[in-house]
Amino acid sequence: MATDGSRALLRSTAARVRGPLTALVALMAARALLGLASPTLLAAAVAAALDGDDAVRPVALLGAAVVTTGLLEAVLAPFGARTVGRAGAWLQLRTARHLLTLGARSPLPPGDATARVVQAAPGTANLPVTAAGSLISLVSATVALGLLWRIDPWTGLTFTLAVPAAVVVARRFIGGATGAQAGYLEAQSAIAARLLSALAGARTVRAASTTGTETERVLAPLPALSAAGRALWRVQRGAVWQLKLLIPLTQVLVLAVAGLGVASGRLGPAELLAVSGYLGIATGALAQVDVLLEVAQIRAGTARLADVLARPLPAHGTGQAPPDGPGDVLLRDVRVYREGARPGPPGAPAAPGAPVLDGLDLWLPAGRSVALVGRSGAGKSLVGALIGRLADPDDGDVLLDGVPVRALDPADLARQVTYAFERPALTGATVHEAIAYGRPGLSRADVETAARAAHADTFVRRLPQGYDTPLERAPMSGGERQRLGLARALARPARVYVLDDATSGLDTVTEAEVTAALTTLLAGRTRLVVAHRAATAARCDLVAWLDGGRVTAFAPHAELWRDDAYRAVFAQDAATAARDGRETADV
Repeated sequence: MATDGSRALLRSTAARVRGPLTALVALMAARALLGLASPTLLAAAVAAALDGDDAVRPVALLGAAVVTTGLLEAVLAPFGARTVGRAGAWLQLRTARHLLTLGARSPLPPGDATARVVQAAPGTANLPVTAAGSLISLVSATVALGLLWRIDPWTGLTFTLAVPAAVVVARRFIGGATGAQAGYLEAQSAIAARLLSALAGARTVRAASTTGTETERVLAPLPALSAAGRALWRVQRGAVWQLKLLIPLTQVLVLAVAGLGVASGRLGPAELLAVSGYLGIATGALAQVDVLLEVAQIRAGTARLADVLARPLPAHGTGQAPPDGPGDVLLRDVRVYREGARPGPPGAPAAPGAPVLDGLDLWLPAGRSVALVGRSGAGKSLVGALIGRLADPDDGDVLLDGVPVRALDPADLARQVTYAFERPALTGATVHEAIAYGRPGLSRADVETAARAAHADTFVRRLPQGYDTPLERAPMSGGERQRLGLARALARPARVYVLDDATSGLDTVTEAEVTAALTTLLAGRTRLVVAHRAATAARCDLVAWLDGGRVTAFAPHAELWRDDAYRAVFAQDAATAARDGRETADV
């Protein structure tokens, strides 16, 4: 049974293409009317010929109906495809935008999310057209049945007796096929998600010689996929043989009754032809197993799309940051809980698990650089994500120049806070576009200035076409990709820069050179530097030591270095990097 979300999605999809869909329905209705008129025109032509009357007019009308029907068929196919294409593009764009807005808040693996957009959206877009065609076919079949009753009540009664059985078979088929199709799509998405993660770590898989093990992991949902496919075929097989038996039997019985009518003089030869024509139209509505299967597939896919779109988006403000704000950042009593770990209503027992951030207070003084250090898994990247609303706290406030970031317009917040990541995703057709991403009007001179500051200009110029080299033809190491990510951040003037371990892939000498350039270029800008190296923390003005979900110390690196526990943080991070670095380098 369709959910409210699925129905709402279908209604909004139909509304999106209301004009073309209305025209398409009108064309399909015209074709159906011509189809209903054809048996009567044929019967009239035959009757006129048998009676010796002038048959020119009915034959001409019949020919015009046939030609017009052919023209409508020629128009309907491309027009229907165009309508469905428009609806599908809108659905895919809406779903993709929703997923991108959710960002890190989306619980769906990338492979699953991609499968839903690619597989389900086209089917959902096609449902209004399919439903309209099925409805018109049903109406035509009902009219044809009425005409059968009008021509000869006995033939109408014979056909009517078969209708309840066909309806029961169709309902059982739709119910069973929808459930089986939902299981099939879920298994497909699970395989897609696992395959995507395996391809992202292909070098690690090959280096560890675990191709066989990884293949087994990717294909683990295959039995579920097979079971769902077999269940779908069982349901289809059951419906097909029942309808394939019922429909010919009904046709034989109706024609037999009509033939007896001719033999008894109740019907004439022309009326027999009309009965045969309307019988074909009436039984067409009972033989739509393929349409029923398509509807079942679409219903399952629509439910998966509706599930994505039902996930609430973060509320956005419309405010603007103070025009002359210095870039002061304050995180006040911030709490972020792991999935399923947030406390319930008052009086209810708390869910198991500790919060990632537990009453965190952190101040980033305007124009200063603050290193954020802590053991692996302490939540350092999460703290950085909160500033630009890549994630939201469950409790507490994040303020930029005294204004809650929740109250800021997303576009304005993106102008005020920019990021450089440990493993940047480079987007764009060329190296130039990758650096200028988000600022399409950026000049080549500005791009080169940012690249020089990130020490990327030299290796970029060595590429076959320099800054115009297509990204897929620009082989780069992890450190070079990091430098392009840094250049992209530096090309965006902002009040606050969050450098999330953005130099971890550089050697010590290059990192020192890049840091010196950043210090000069970003002088007077607020910087939060997620650091895993002691040398990185030492180059910042202040260090915030994150432990147990809170900032346990806030002081210069030299002062904190006297603490054995503080020094142990960097020893633990070094050991973690040595153990896990290769596992994540190609992700």
